[in-house]
Amino acid sequence: MKTDIILAGVGGQGILSIAASLGMAALANDLQIKQAEVHGMSQRGGAVQSHMRISDKEIASDLIAKGGADLILSVEPMESLRYLPYLHETGWLVTNITPFVNINNYPEIDAVMTEIKKIRNHIAINADAIAEEIGSKRSSNIVMLGAASPFIDIPFEKFEIGIRQIFGRKGEEVVKANLAALRAGREFSQKNR
Repeated sequence: MKTDIILAGVGGQGILSIAASLGMAALANDLQIKQAEVHGMSQRGGAVQSHMRISDKEIASDLIAKGGADLILSVEPMESLRYLPYLHETGWLVTNITPFVNINNYPEIDAVMTEIKKIRNHIAINADAIAEEIGSKRSSNIVMLGAASPFIDIPFEKFEIGIRQIFGRKGEEVVKANLAALRAGREFSQKNR
């Protein structure tokens, strides 16, 4: 078993919480992980991305070669396009459709979505709306993790363990909100793949 994942977004969108939750889920499943993070200027809305490699065997490098990613999980649609050269031809793109407009020349969202729809294996989800529907606007990143979970070879209950471990110190209400977000994202992908 091997899954190579690119996590992408803009600073402040919760990429590191996704990575931590995913890492805990992998460890709960007795898998090995290697991760490389690039933090942009997060307080200014800079790009943030992480390479995460998960395997049942030893992992030599934490970086994913172009064309080698099994999954791109992006919490921002334009950022998903930036990392398409990394996606394997059979890989999946799972992206939020809500733009984070942080530059003057941000392209028209319709043009961005047209490019996303060209990817054979893609899930385009309005994670912000789903998070708001379940009463936890701040959990849109975990909605995205849930939407990506069907494409990661880890049992779903291990994702739930990861959420409990990462958010447990924030109290039971935060854990419940993030578990609801995780489940809502997974349900969306299962219905729309």
